Amino acid sequence: SEHETRVGPTTGPHPRLQPTRRKNLEFEPLSTTGLILEDRPASLPAKSEEEAQRHRQEYNEMVAEAKRRELKDAQRKKRQMKERLKQEENIARAMLIWNTEVLPNWESMRNTRRVRELWWQGLPPSVRGRVWSLAIGNELNITPELYDIFLSRAKEKWRSFNETNSLSENEDCGTSLADRESSLDLIKLDIFRTFPSLYIFQRGGPYHDLLHSVLGAYTCYRPDVGYVQGMSFIAAVLILNLEEADAFIAFANLLNKPCQMAFFRVDHDLMLKYFAAFEVFFEENLPKLFQHFQTNSLTPDFYLIDWIFTLYSKSLPLDVACRVWDLFCRDGEEALFRTGLGILRLYQDVLLQMDFIHSAQFLSRLPENTPAHTLFSCINNTHMISSNRRWNQVSAAHTKTISTFADKVGSPALRS
Repeated sequence: SEHETRVGPTTGPHPRLQPTRRKNLEFEPLSTTGLILEDRPASLPAKSEEEAQRHRQEYNEMVAEAKRRELKDAQRKKRQMKERLKQEENIARAMLIWNTEVLPNWESMRNTRRVRELWWQGLPPSVRGRVWSLAIGNELNITPELYDIFLSRAKEKWRSFNETNSLSENEDCGTSLADRESSLDLIKLDIFRTFPSLYIFQRGGPYHDLLHSVLGAYTCYRPDVGYVQGMSFIAAVLILNLEEADAFIAFANLLNKPCQMAFFRVDHDLMLKYFAAFEVFFEENLPKLFQHFQTNSLTPDFYLIDWIFTLYSKSLPLDVACRVWDLFCRDGEEALFRTGLGILRLYQDVLLQMDFIHSAQFLSRLPENTPAHTLFSCINNTHMISSNRRWNQVSAAHTKTISTFADKVGSPALRS
């Protein structure tokens, strides 16, 4: 050929194109780490036997380590699958008991030891809404028809506000024009802040209008309370577990409980009573952390207000918060303060290393990966008995001593 004429006949493959030959390999390398077993190019000195042996050993160690990691990962996934299956079986078994035994005989079984123990383990999602509704009750005798009435009033109020950017002084859905407008703005603003990572309550989301309706109807139902920041989280959790009208009924009755009403109406005296009672159990359960907080002037109002306002649904992962709600529906307001002590116990070692500012910041934004099992173990180890008195007795006794506690509280919110 013309090429052979110019450069001469080709006697073999071009040296640079020759495939690299492996010697004395019993297996092909499994990855690029196997390159350490490759012989050097012919233009370089060959490996010594010691170097080749060392490289072979290094490679074998790499392969063995990779296999150990794979085995460890496989075992971890197997454990997770086993735990998930076990959890699903427990939920299915519990759901059967709740549906066939407990709910049909609610009044006679709700306070039995068996049901309380089952309740502590967490309610199955499919029955959670029904149990919450029954536990919260309907002392206000609200009906779905009554909800529709107040929802219609709320929609008319929004329509009027949008058209005139003001409200009639004769409207009965608020205590003053400024308060009514403030409630309207707060509801709109807070809906966007409610579980933002879920997106379901954002504008265009499937639950945005529903949450807006429940909150708006409540401002008309209880104009003396109106809308307070934090309510949106409570309403949202109920909406996720109940139908619209049932969620409103549970919401209104829940906020009518003494503890919630004290906080949402900012009843300073009652709030101070709760804080004083909380500190009694705080000192009994966690004396070291209690003293640390005392030294740093970190009083309960700096962290408990936000926890109580949202029933922990803003502070804890949603699934963990729902379990706290389960406990709250079982034990009442005592569970809220017991949960607070459980959180302090869980993070006690961390908090003991922090000053006032860092402690307050930490408690206002708890770690997103707060583990449910560990937290409930801490809650379980928190004892709500002081000098043979339970929470309600201690709380009642501190009604007479709130002025003393008020002198220690430096929060502007509680010193009007």
